[in-house]
Amino acid sequence: MKRTSTRLADGREILYYDADDGAARAVPDTRPLDASATSSEVRRDPLLGDAVVIASHRQGRTYHPPADACPLCPSTEGRASEIPAPDYDVVVFENRFPSLAGDTGRCEVICFTPDHRTSFAELDEERAALVLAAWTDRTAELSARAGVRQVYCFENRGTEIGVTLAHPHGQIYAFPFVTPRTTRMLATVAAHRARTGGNLFEEVLAAERAEGTRVVLEGEHWTAFVPYAARWPYEVHLYPHRRTADLTTLDDAARAEFPRLYLELLRRFDRLFGSSAPTPYISAWHQAPVSGVSEGAGVGGGVGGGQGGYAGQVAEVAGGRADFALHLELFTVRRTADKLKYLAGTESGMEAYMNDVRPEDAAARLREVASR
Repeated sequence: MKRTSTRLADGREILYYDADDGAARAVPDTRPLDASATSSEVRRDPLLGDAVVIASHRQGRTYHPPADACPLCPSTEGRASEIPAPDYDVVVFENRFPSLAGDTGRCEVICFTPDHRTSFAELDEERAALVLAAWTDRTAELSARAGVRQVYCFENRGTEIGVTLAHPHGQIYAFPFVTPRTTRMLATVAAHRARTGGNLFEEVLAAERAEGTRVVLEGEHWTAFVPYAARWPYEVHLYPHRRTADLTTLDDAARAEFPRLYLELLRRFDRLFGSSAPTPYISAWHQAPVSGVSEGAGVGGGVGGGQGGYAGQVAEVAGGRADFALHLELFTVRRTADKLKYLAGTESGMEAYMNDVRPEDAAARLREVASR
């Protein structure tokens, strides 16, 4: 893999990842761009302890441009985009409208292919492996930045999810705090360790593999299963068999097998409902915090914001990296060919999820649509 780092006209970093070591991508950005202006702020909910990002500057971000004005396609003569090069394999650049920037973290866009009309599921295994290498490289580099507590690589796909750019792409967030979901997971895992001496992630994976009814796809180094208490109509968790904290410590065997299994999962999602419409989904890598110390440090707290805050602002993250298990969660908001799963009042208001599809039935359907 060849990595080329250069700058856009407004100073943002752009990185090209190429399978060909001879690829030349350091093309200047000739657009007359002003420096990006951001106003990100992280506040702490005084009752829940959750961090909330305030990013009012994002109201003016690009919204559903026509295909011939896509900012994620390569630049052509007469039309300059966010990517100055006329072609690329995989590219990562700092978001022009970031939720997190400067002292509050960093947001990057990752484009999986220059082809506007395709999707991740239609990539070949070599390109999917290159995306995995880019995710890993960004996790390593962003994790080393001062103030970063967690790196999150994800893809939102489909207008039903809220995607505003149709080009196949994902995002990478470097958070200055450990996210609420991860904090809750770590607390549960730490309590289990204290009570039983075992690792809860490992026990969940072993139980699903042994029981089998919710297993969707299994390789030599990975297993994909619908979780016992799935929140979404079709939700799959993909775990490496050897527990590891994040993408940087994934072993070579698991890294080599991942593209084939992941592409098969995405293709099954597209066949779920028997229609030509692509299935909307969120694909999310859950990685361990960068460290297990002071996850709230530097985050504004208290009613009305401000720095400092309340007693729980600087809290130890129970368990830290030692007990965490890297895994990917893939789910869709579609529950039938013509119906979406909207978050109801119980879910949006109280986080009490109600699933219309039995996890065992979802797993059976995902096995049924396997590639022949």
